[in-house]
Amino acid sequence: MEKIYQQSLALHAKVKGKIEIKTKLPLRNRKDLSLAYTPGVAQPSIEISKDTKKVYDYTWKSNTIAIISDGSAVLGLGNIGAEASLPVLEGKSMLFKALANINCIPIALKTQDPKEIIQIIKNISPTFGAICLEDISAPRCFEVENNLQDLGIPVMHDDQHGTAVVILAALINSCKVVEKKLNDLRIVISGAGAAGTAITKLLLCTGLDKNICIPVGEIIVCDKAGPIYEGRKEDMNPFKVWMSQHTNPRKVRGTLANAMKNADVFIGVSAPNLVDEAMIKSMAKKAIVFAMANPVPEIMPDKAKMAGATIVGTGRSDFPNQINNILGFPGLFRGVLDARATQINGQMKIAAAHTIASCLPKPTKEKILPFPLDKKVVKKVAAAVIKAARETGVAKV
Repeated sequence: MEKIYQQSLALHAKVKGKIEIKTKLPLRNRKDLSLAYTPGVAQPSIEISKDTKKVYDYTWKSNTIAIISDGSAVLGLGNIGAEASLPVLEGKSMLFKALANINCIPIALKTQDPKEIIQIIKNISPTFGAICLEDISAPRCFEVENNLQDLGIPVMHDDQHGTAVVILAALINSCKVVEKKLNDLRIVISGAGAAGTAITKLLLCTGLDKNICIPVGEIIVCDKAGPIYEGRKEDMNPFKVWMSQHTNPRKVRGTLANAMKNADVFIGVSAPNLVDEAMIKSMAKKAIVFAMANPVPEIMPDKAKMAGATIVGTGRSDFPNQINNILGFPGLFRGVLDARATQINGQMKIAAAHTIASCLPKPTKEKILPFPLDKKVVKKVAAAVIKAARETGVAKV
């Protein structure tokens, strides 16, 4: 682990940024200059001024997004600031380009005021075909995302929805391996922030047609104070109140360990080393453990397996069963750009999850998801998202 950190640090120092901007046109002579810049550039500007939709025809907007963070929830490192978020934003921009051929501009904001963030994004939106929000802490991320849904271009907080989509895909395939049904699963989620909330809502099919989404059997969400239940007073907010009303029907109280007894699935989107072998042993037979805290998971895979877990996944690429947003966000955004969608709705997320799962027809204990860098997955997810966007009326082409 220490070795990879040092190697990565040396690599970043050497390249000084993982992305760059290149020109698409030659600049060899006066005619090239006249066509690409003055005087020729005046004509597309005039056409766009007459009809702003033509910005998609004459500029990079149709294939360019912004990835925006305020540095308040970077990986599992916490509120480490805008500048410190930039390596992550650059890395994700590189993945967008390499996997989906999307231009992605990283923007680190020197403010953590939701109202300022919302206004900044509204003001820069003419440049981009979509906005990917990244590493913004809960509950502020909910306010930011919710207030930008009428912007006319898709705005999605990937820590929420990208994570939820890939988790659902991983669960679909894990159920095939352990021979359990989604609607029978008892699931414990550790973490009531951005990812935990979005995962909960997607697995409960909140706001979705039950014909396209199968709700799981039971969810208990835990935070630092233990299981969230209706009537709990300690460390609550409006989002946790909602969870208390829609989860934990048995009103389990106490600790994370209490919640995990007889659970079929543990999903960790919280903090390192929260789970021990005894807690895994207390779970149901053929237990599924997704320990997603990054870079150090809630429990290391070898310990979870030794304690009896059948399937173990993490967010890391150096362990088997990487459950990472890489499988979701490139195809999702490729699809919304190609459909010129105005939003990313629930049907599109469900379509993406099922498509990701279907890309691995015969999952195993050691391989529940396709390889994260498989470009065929991106193409299939994009096609499914385009189809769902058109069926739900949010596509413009």
